[in-house]
Amino acid sequence: MENERKTLDDRAKMTELERIRHSCAHVMATAILRLWPDAQFAYGPPVENGFYYDLECSHRISPEDFEQLEAEMKKEIKANNTFEKVVVTREQALKDAQAGRLGGLTDRPTSPSKFKLDLLQQIPEGEPISYYKNGDFIDLCAGPHVMRTGNIGAFKLTSVAAAYYKGDEKGPQLQRIYGTAFKNKTQLDEYFKMLEEAKRRDHRKIGAEMGLFAIDTEYVGPGMPLWLPKGTVLVEELEKLAKETEFAAGYVRVRTPHLAKEKMYKTSGHLPYYAESMFPPMVLREMSGFDQSLLQLSAGDTQDVIEEYGRDFAAYIHSFLKRPLPVSDDEMGKVLDRFYEGIPEDKRWELLEIARAKLAAELAQTTIGEPERYYLKAMNCPHHHRIFAAEPRSYRDLPLRLAEYGCCYRYEQSGELFGLMRVRSLNMNDAHIYCTEEQFASEFKAVNDMYLKYFKTFGLEKYQMRFSTSSPEGLGKKYVNEPQLWKKTEDMVRRVLQESGINYVEVANEAAFYGPKIDVQVWSAIGREFTIATNQVDFAVPGRFGLTYRDKDNTNKTPLCIHRAPLGTHERFIGFLIEHYAGNFPLWLAPDQVRVITLNDDAALIEYGQGIVNELRANMVRVESDFSATPFKAKIADAEKTRVHTMLVIGGRDMEAGAVSVRLHHGGPQGAKPKAEVIAQILADIKERKA
Repeated sequence: MENERKTLDDRAKMTELERIRHSCAHVMATAILRLWPDAQFAYGPPVENGFYYDLECSHRISPEDFEQLEAEMKKEIKANNTFEKVVVTREQALKDAQAGRLGGLTDRPTSPSKFKLDLLQQIPEGEPISYYKNGDFIDLCAGPHVMRTGNIGAFKLTSVAAAYYKGDEKGPQLQRIYGTAFKNKTQLDEYFKMLEEAKRRDHRKIGAEMGLFAIDTEYVGPGMPLWLPKGTVLVEELEKLAKETEFAAGYVRVRTPHLAKEKMYKTSGHLPYYAESMFPPMVLREMSGFDQSLLQLSAGDTQDVIEEYGRDFAAYIHSFLKRPLPVSDDEMGKVLDRFYEGIPEDKRWELLEIARAKLAAELAQTTIGEPERYYLKAMNCPHHHRIFAAEPRSYRDLPLRLAEYGCCYRYEQSGELFGLMRVRSLNMNDAHIYCTEEQFASEFKAVNDMYLKYFKTFGLEKYQMRFSTSSPEGLGKKYVNEPQLWKKTEDMVRRVLQESGINYVEVANEAAFYGPKIDVQVWSAIGREFTIATNQVDFAVPGRFGLTYRDKDNTNKTPLCIHRAPLGTHERFIGFLIEHYAGNFPLWLAPDQVRVITLNDDAALIEYGQGIVNELRANMVRVESDFSATPFKAKIADAEKTRVHTMLVIGGRDMEAGAVSVRLHHGGPQGAKPKAEVIAQILADIKERKA
């Protein structure tokens, strides 16, 4: 949930940069009040790339106000006021909020600090209540901050947005002012240079230029990408990589449906807790022997028949329903025949159709019971659990590694959808490993080793494993209430990470509801951070499904389950790769691998070039040709524009020597080389997935 309240322990772990940004939010609020004194403030937290403050204000703040606002902020920084912490009683805090003092420069008796009054209710009894004061500004805040406003360094306001209070669409809509801050101007300048480069590499922009994917909101829906031919190349190459890697690691592949009964997700524990991220259920009612088309009759000119002869119809149906059920079609026909005695023959057919429809509907409501609810699957794990349960299992079968590129659907909020990075339809590089406790360490390490192999393949030099654990206060609420199992599995994961020498950071209170997890953070070529994959331990859900294996001692035991997705989803991972490579993919992954280009449209050159094309195609290389009379420079410019990885240029001398002149996208001319040598090198680079 947006603005989930941080604990005091969470706050104590704020980095120096987060403290600078948190303090800068308070300085911004100070400046806003000096310019627009009626402003009412809600939240002002540090976030991933800066800070924001949500506020209500009669003045609609826009980027045109930033210069004036930043000038006022600089005055407060220059004043070098101390960030002073003041601990107060709850009674005093309520009194100050009623006086409009919290989030203000002075008392405002006619304008109580309404958001602060609400936030005070969220502070648990017994937890200290504190303010932070810089100059005249006082805010309800648990901190921490830098020592003085002069310690803030360099800052810049970046954007304005609308935001609902507490992220609730039913709450008041506020203005959200974003900014960022760094220790010094050099770091600030580097950050904005990175942002400019990120704009150039935006996967949505490059995706459109290269014809990789489309999002058709009118006919298909938002957040559900259509993969165009060149984008499908990326999807299939990644899937091929995963299948080869997983086959070598002993995985077996499975396939599961795109939906399942409500019972599946209630058993797994995803419902009701995950319901807001799932598409609404499809409600299906079995008609059991009656043609549903009868329910689609049009009343039309038969309304008079209903009015004249239908007055006892409902009572008749109810008396009929007292008979033993189910009722056959023949028996229902006999009952209807008796009902129609005395009805004019020319009206019987019309009423028969209406009667059958009404009776079918009545029977459906009365005899079938509750309707079946089906959900589009938001995760593959419950389906894989049922595959495990489909056959008797022995300890000899473990570890069992089930892999699938399963398509899942998540009802992300429309405002959170973002190109390929946040979608509603996603293809997940998913697998679930069922193992014994003794096998866990080696299996978990093998998954992490797989991550490292992928990092090398894609040239990712900077990464970090984010190890998320539970919290004692969340047990039975946010997490499965099994304190001993939490400690045991968290210790197991921590030990594997330490023994493997993997770069990781431990974060409390961010685990999955069923066990500890690892989120994989990677940094792109320009230093942008992404979460691309996950590795999770599940000690709870297999037991909910009654999953067991026969152990050596002839007893049934419940396996541990490792959820892993090293390549995350196609959508997010490809979005990351587009930005990482700026669309200039390595040869093995490039949608346009090779283009054979002749200097002119001479027939002999074309024949020579076509032979090269045929040989490459026979080896499954994605190759095109440009044998047109278009000027040579224009041909090269077109190939560069469309990001063709390797251009094989042939002229008369090349043909006579049995050679080609090689040119690489962003690499320029590489000189003339024997044709056979060039083709062999292309095939080798593709096979090795050379970065």
